[in-house]
Amino acid sequence: MKKKLVGMLALSSAFLLAACSNGGGDDAEGGGNGGGDTVELSYVEWDTEVASTNVVAQVLEDMGYNVNITPLDNAVMWEAVANGESDGMVAGWLPVTHEAQYEEFGDQVEDLGPNLPDAAQLGIVVPEYMDVDSIEDLDDQVPDQEIIGIEPGAGVVAAAEDTVDTYDNLSDWEVTPSSSGAMTSQLGSAIQNEDPIVITGWSPHWMFSRYDLKYLEDPEGTMGDAESIHTMVREGLEDDMPEVYSILDNFEWTEDDINEVMLEIEDGTDPEEAASDWIEDNQDKVDEWTSDAE
Repeated sequence: MKKKLVGMLALSSAFLLAACSNGGGDDAEGGGNGGGDTVELSYVEWDTEVASTNVVAQVLEDMGYNVNITPLDNAVMWEAVANGESDGMVAGWLPVTHEAQYEEFGDQVEDLGPNLPDAAQLGIVVPEYMDVDSIEDLDDQVPDQEIIGIEPGAGVVAAAEDTVDTYDNLSDWEVTPSSSGAMTSQLGSAIQNEDPIVITGWSPHWMFSRYDLKYLEDPEGTMGDAESIHTMVREGLEDDMPEVYSILDNFEWTEDDINEVMLEIEDGTDPEEAASDWIEDNQDKVDEWTSDAE
């Protein structure tokens, strides 16, 4: 994990600066029992996690908590929850994407289960206009023979690398890591010109609402099956902050819910405002999350 050392060096300063990130401040008000206590949430800067973390943060703020949300590298996010510097995160992609992180830190955190069950999918994705439907049929349609990925070390990138190693027709292909933002930028440019492009894709993601895309069939199963996004909290949170624990434990929504928030953010709305809009329109669901709060 090449990013781990850099992330570890940045971890302390990241949490010191957390109050400057999206989330609550000292003047947070709400109707719950938070009493101004501070909750630290960490997340990886993927569109799904920006959306879910901002929604959860605002729900906790409305309960009277100050909430700091801190973006971190994959491995550092898990380690922050494991060592207690973060109270929790709603960003654990299992069983494939964060498999390595779960193996390393899973016994040091408490898994509250899926907040988006069996809705997440990984795969090799192309625009609908490309005349190919299966990974095993990829050939010279993409002149540079590359699959555009996201951050190095991400599970979807590792799965794509395994895919290249497994399929005989991809022996001359390579996976090019970049970032989520860079990948979607390249995708948008290619679609605008109707150029061929192959990317590492996952759902939920706003790009499936914005563009006409398709997952390629994966006869070898190298990209894995459906995934769930889990909520992970530090050990001892239930004793220290039972109300926060309860809300995080109850947090669960649908792919339509998260897509709504992600697409609004992609269209230019500030993440906090997009989260607030969704909460206002879905108060009945939020009430279920907070129903057991003391």
